[in-house]
Parts: sequence; C-alpha cells; structure tokens
Amino acid sequence: MTQSIRHALICKLFSWCFTGIKMLLSQPFPTTSNPAAPEPSSLLAPAIRQPPLPTNTGWLNFILKEGSAPEYIHPYLVQCKDGALSISYPSRVVDANFIYQAFVPDLTIRSNSLDGGKHVVSSFDDLSVTVEFPGGMVVPLVRGCPYITLIFDEAASLQLSTIHAVIEVSTFESSTKHKVTFNNGQTWLIYSSDAVNISSNLVVNQDFKGVVRVALLTGNEATEEVLDSFSSAYPLQGHADISCPFEIKYKWKKGGWGELLMLSLPLHRELMSYPSPDNVQTAVTYRSMDGDMHAVIGDSWTLNEIPICVGWYSTKGLTDQCCRDIIASALKNDVAALTKITTDSSYFYGKAVARAARLALIAEEISTFDDIGDILNFLVDTITPWLEGTFGANAFLYDEKWGGLTTQNGSVNSGADFGFGVYNDHHYHLGYFCYAGAVLAKLDPTWGMKYRSHLYTLVNDYMTPYHPHIQYSKHLSYMQRDPFHPRGTEVAYSKAFFPRYRNFDFWVLHSWAGGLTEFLDGRNQESTSEAVNAYYSASLLGQAFGDDQLMDTGLTLAAFEMHSARHCGMFHQIA
Repeated sequence: MTQSIRHALICKLFSWCFTGIKMLLSQPFPTTSNPAAPEPSSLLAPAIRQPPLPTNTGWLNFILKEGSAPEYIHPYLVQCKDGALSISYPSRVVDANFIYQAFVPDLTIRSNSLDGGKHVVSSFDDLSVTVEFPGGMVVPLVRGCPYITLIFDEAASLQLSTIHAVIEVSTFESSTKHKVTFNNGQTWLIYSSDAVNISSNLVVNQDFKGVVRVALLTGNEATEEVLDSFSSAYPLQGHADISCPFEIKYKWKKGGWGELLMLSLPLHRELMSYPSPDNVQTAVTYRSMDGDMHAVIGDSWTLNEIPICVGWYSTKGLTDQCCRDIIASALKNDVAALTKITTDSSYFYGKAVARAARLALIAEEISTFDDIGDILNFLVDTITPWLEGTFGANAFLYDEKWGGLTTQNGSVNSGADFGFGVYNDHHYHLGYFCYAGAVLAKLDPTWGMKYRSHLYTLVNDYMTPYHPHIQYSKHLSYMQRDPFHPRGTEVAYSKAFFPRYRNFDFWVLHSWAGGLTEFLDGRNQESTSEAVNAYYSASLLGQAFGDDQLMDTGLTLAAFEMHSARHCGMFHQIA
C-alpha cells in the first residue's frame, strides 16, 4: 500500500469517526419538554422508560393510553388487557372502500387468579417486544413466529379461556401437548415443557413452571407434524443488521433446543439468499395482510435487494439542445417566481425549499449558472433561520421527553404541523429539509460545514443507526459480541439522542408514520413516495459530506422501501 493511499484511508476513517462522534455527542437545537406529547407510559418498564424512546414501532399500541388496542404480530393479532394476553387469528372485513382485520379473542391466557393488573413492556429490539404480565408470565412477541411463547420462571397459575365453545380437548405425549378445537372451526395446539392437565373446559388445576407455546393449526396432519417437530425451540429477540449495503441480516436469539421455525412473508422469500429454498416448509402456511406466510427453518436469514444508484442529476442526461433550451426558459421563470415562503408549516415549508433545491440541480445540470446564484441565495435565506431558530413563526426543537425533534408549534399543539409534535410524519417533513440541505451543502460547502451538525441531527431523528442502550467501541461500531445486549447498558461517550431507525420497520421492510397515536387497525403510512424521498435525501446528504456509510444506508432503506411498496401496495394499512 502506497503512502498516499494509506494517507487517504486514514483521512477517510477519521472523517467517518468524526461524523459518528458528532452524531452521538451533539444536537444543536434548543430543548423543550414537548407538552403536546403524552408522558412516556408507565406500561414501559422503569429500566427502559427514558429517552430516546420508539415512537413508530409495530407494537406501540401496547404502551399508548390503556395499552389495550391489539397489534399485528404476524400472523396473530395480540391484545394485552386486564393483565391477560388474548390471541386472535384475524378474519378480514372487506368493503369497496377499505379492508381490515377483525380482532376476536380466540384464546386468552393469564397467570394470576384474579382479573386486573397491568402488563409491562420490559424490552424490545428490531424484530420483537417482550411483555410481562401479573403472576410472572413473560411473553416474547417475535414478529413472524407461528407460536405464541409464554415463559413462567416461577410456579404460577395458568388460566386459559375463549369466547368460543370448546368442542374437544385432546391430550398427547405425557400431557405436554394438547389439541383444542372450538366451535368456530379453529384448532389450537398447546405445547408445554412439562406436563400440564387441561380439562375439557380449559381449566388447569395446577401451578405451572416452564414454557408454554400456542399455535393455530392451519392445515392437515403434515402441518401438525412440522409444528410438533419445532415446538421446542423458541425465539426471544430479533436483530436486523444492515451494515452491508442492500442487505438485511436477521438473527434471532432463541431458547429451548433444536432448530427455529419462523414464518416468512412473500417479500422476504423474494429477497432471501439464506437459508436456501430447501428450508421453506410450505406445509405450514398462515394467511396475512401482506400475503401468505410460509415457514422457514433457521435462526438467521439474509435478504438481498437489487442495488440502486442515485445521484444528483437525471439518469440519462440531456443532450438535445432544443430540450435544454425549453428547460432553461422554464427554469428561468421558476427561479424568478421564487419569493419569500409565507407558510410556517414545517411540512409545506420543507416542500418549498426542496422544490427550490431541485431547481438548483437542474440549473447546474444544464449549466445555467446565473440561475444557480439566485437559487443559492434563496436557499440560504430560507433554510438557515430554521436551523438557527430565528425563523420566528416556527422552529425545530429537541424533545427531551421522548428523544426526538419537534417543532415549536408542534410542541404546544398536537394537531399542528400534521402532528409532528406527537411524532407523526417525521421522515416526510425532515426528508424535505434534508434534501434541500444536502443540495445547499453540495453547492456551498462553506455553508454546509457550518451547519453540518444541524443537518445530521435532522437525518438522525428518523435514521440514526445506533441503539440507545448498546455499548459502542471507540470507533462507534458494534463491539464484537452477542448483538442481543440487554437494555440498560451505558452508551459510550454520551447518551443517544434518537431511537434506532425511528420510522423504518425491519420486518415489513417499509416505514410507519403514525407516531404516538393509538390505531385500532394498526400502524399506517399514507405516503410511500415521501418515505422513499426521506431515505434518498439522507443518501444525498451522505454524498455531500463524503460520508459513504450514510449514503449506503440511505440507499439501502430506499431500495427496501420501494420493494415493499411494489410488492404489497401498502393497501392494508393506508390511511
């Protein structure tokens, strides 16, 4: 390796480390207590009830209001209410104008003798959430698990109930497997690590210590045989690694013994390079709003997306002089029409500055340099006040209560800025500002370096890769150890300011926008195109500052977001 190459690599590493340290150590905006947002729920365990907290996850209903609205933990709708866990294999309600899943408590499980009490979310990660119930029942809800797993570390009462009539209860294998049939046609399999006696009306006349697993039998004897074979290994947590561009690696931490059986969505199978297709068990199939789920054997998966390459300018370029002249004429009119932005809405203001930034790139591509100067002046005059807090009518602030950005208006009015203060649409609003800031930093590097910390804070709000309770090494990469580190570990250098990938859902491979609002039919995202724009804008910001990691991460999330939108159409959750 030559000295010049070595020097370049050292400079690159230093730049990367400097960027990472800046992301962890600083946020330049004034702070607020954000009275518009609710207080973090007591349904969060005290050990994790400190910012930054997740605001758009697929299990948020468990900690909003009473925590009793169901959430869709594929393939089941799950409700936590009155100290009990209710499981539903949902039916679909279809109308000309909508489609949704109806929750019916097919099977309810509790571990205390009296109704009441509250559940507590005790831990969470990329692919799971763990809920603890009165009486010592711990339930790791892992996305895509065909079984619901219940762990009793101490002897406790086990109580089962249903709203259906029980037709039959059959007992197998030294009372460690039971088959329960209801009058709605459903058959549920109940596995236990030790013998348990379940009567014909679901009464359990003994305390139980160990692991119970519950699964709906959706097929024939072949389905039952597969579920029997893999009932002894259960997932506890799930981590998603996107350190390699255009690749997601799932790894589940498991308990019990044997191989793990998980369910895959069609979009997973299209992208899955590991395990091999031989590991797909089509005998075990569950329907879902995202397509039929098939079982896959293995405690890790690798999903690979087709790389995309996004730059500043048009893909094919513009060589026709006649077209260039037409565009130049239209551009001049658009630049002349740039006037002071009168709205104080963070959403519409962001769209306005992003539009102006796009004009700047068009001007640069067709070499109308006189226009660039006018656009740069406009961008400096319109973006800078939001970053410096001198805009007056509105401003970006840092919410110390949940750990994220809000706006001055959004922090006092939960309906202002489309609910930005309650964490609705963050990637939409901030994506526009990031796009405009990236373009301005590219065209005016001096301005870019001055406001680099501000711009990184905007993108970190919805796309920070760091987990707030994972220890990092001095180079800010994961330490070489089990990725399933318990929450509560001190973070190197400083506390994290933002939750890990606030909006992106690693299981369904797209983003959610709903924020701190309870939804009876699950999370939602009404604008896939703006989600793609947010990650594309993050990539451009990385390009502007020579940050390959940010550039690759933005493009990776944009690629998966587009794949999910194409595959699922988002029809099941569009608001």
